[in-house]
Amino acid sequence: MAGISVVPWWVLVGVALGALASVGVALVFYLGSRMSPPREQATTESSSGTTRRREEIRTYLTAIDERFREDHAVGDVSVPFYLPARDVAVTFDAHDYFRLKGEGVHAILCEHEMPGRGLGRRLPFDVTEPEWGPDPRRSRTPESVEAAFSELDLPTDADVDEVKRAYRERVKQAHPDRGGDEEAFQRVQAAYATASDHADGETTRPDPRDRREASSGFGR
Repeated sequence: MAGISVVPWWVLVGVALGALASVGVALVFYLGSRMSPPREQATTESSSGTTRRREEIRTYLTAIDERFREDHAVGDVSVPFYLPARDVAVTFDAHDYFRLKGEGVHAILCEHEMPGRGLGRRLPFDVTEPEWGPDPRRSRTPESVEAAFSELDLPTDADVDEVKRAYRERVKQAHPDRGGDEEAFQRVQAAYATASDHADGETTRPDPRDRREASSGFGR
């Protein structure tokens, strides 16, 4: 039995510890892959959100009969929408927005949560509000204003900044691209329109002429 060598105990201990470490690393990777959202799913949601914004803005610009070009180059920056008759660029990218502003271009930054119809408020020219259906501003009542603020979980004396912050939080939960449903998303958008107008001081006016004097279409 002299030819049989005995493996030292410390070698066995080292092998055992190495095996345990390998199992631990594998477990960490497994749990990480299970708990982290798939990259492909996140990319798909982002792409879906961009597609939705493009469709909404395209629909809005068509409705107000404004000529536009898509994926247009303004200098070294490619923008999703460009209004050639107005020299206005619409972008979804904050970095591109500041680059365009620095070059003297009138740029509009559309955040992820901004509905396409909200673009009219930011255009540097007056627009005529499209006929989407009955104008909710003309039928607005104190009850509807209160319901709008309630939807955003705000008091009716909240200011414009508070309304905007509350809307951004609510729309993250209700947006279809983030697991919400279309009905809730539309409800939050409608509440935001009513609440922001009320906070801006655009209350119900009995005479439509008063409204035309105060704002043409969506306003700026």
